[in-house]
Amino acid sequence: MNTIQKTARGCPGSAQTRSCAKLNVYNWLSDVPNTLNPNDIIEIRFKNTRKDYFKNVNELPLKPGDIVAVEASPGHDIGVVSLVGDLVLKQMKRHKPTFVDGELRKIYRLAKPVDIQKWEEAIQMEHETMLKARKIAEDLRLNMKIGDVEFQGDKTKAIFYYIADERVDFRQLIKVYADTFRIRIEMRQIGARQEAGRIGGIGPCGRELCCSSWISNFVSVTTNAARYQEISLNPQKLAGQCSKLKCCLNYELDCYIDAQLDFPPNNVQIETEKGNFNYLKADIFKGIFWYVRENYQGGGVIGVSVEKVKEILRLNKSGKRIPDLTGDIIEIPDDAVPTYQNSTGQESLDRFDQGSNKLRRKKRHKPILTRKNNSNPDNETSQDTPDE
Repeated sequence: MNTIQKTARGCPGSAQTRSCAKLNVYNWLSDVPNTLNPNDIIEIRFKNTRKDYFKNVNELPLKPGDIVAVEASPGHDIGVVSLVGDLVLKQMKRHKPTFVDGELRKIYRLAKPVDIQKWEEAIQMEHETMLKARKIAEDLRLNMKIGDVEFQGDKTKAIFYYIADERVDFRQLIKVYADTFRIRIEMRQIGARQEAGRIGGIGPCGRELCCSSWISNFVSVTTNAARYQEISLNPQKLAGQCSKLKCCLNYELDCYIDAQLDFPPNNVQIETEKGNFNYLKADIFKGIFWYVRENYQGGGVIGVSVEKVKEILRLNKSGKRIPDLTGDIIEIPDDAVPTYQNSTGQESLDRFDQGSNKLRRKKRHKPILTRKNNSNPDNETSQDTPDE
């Protein structure tokens, strides 16, 4: 195996943009003998989130990290093996493989040094080509954005990924691109979520973006998901890096919906002899509704169990009122002491230096205690002040 093949497995190197692609897969069946897919179908990854599945017609002994030449239309493409074995069949259900005449495309061979050299040259051309493509689209006054450019491994074709809110007539654009770059052009439209996945980044949870690490099918997210989970409808907190609603709003939505199946309506007032109460919020999994007096007339926030709320609403519907909202109630007074701590200033970069300086000052000015003097009738401890 040559040196370039070895560096591709470790994912460093000069032109390993393709080998450091996203949507990585951990093969948890690596220590299990392959029975369903004995090195027959291989998962190949390309730039960013693009990956596809190819048939190993030559029965090559491939391992994750190998750089291979695969069938393309036209010519051939260069990709990196990302997964082999039985888990490939599971992955094919999540991703949509490309079929040609009803069959998967083929893996030709391990990439030769000449193939890899041409592949590296193509990678180095992509950024400059993207900037020129954006300028051309802007000059043609097209309402679109070129998000990324990906050259085929043999430099015979390039995929231009673009984002557009409406239908774009780019027939003239393709002609200009073909004359400028002297290459076969393919335009592929992507959405804002796909663009975020291709760019990558870290989410507010501190982990890699889901669209870069594992999401392949994007499900629509609506504000109803936030309403079911009692989340404040703050656009700045609900929007992800793609400026769309966060995909993670759907992760626990089914649990919240199931937990609220037997909940009473929250848009109905509770009527008592001492006044009415309006719904404020709910602790869904604890089954507690929180109410405040009408027009916020003091008394704090009152928590009532869901069963108690059902009973009170049933009485109100029959024309009866309870004396007051009491019983199995959790009250939080208006002047309750918050349980959180003020973290202002903790994000300062020199906070650790300040702490160490204080510690040094304490050690410097700490009085030195001497042993007890037996001659002292009161058996007191004398102190010596350290020299400055």
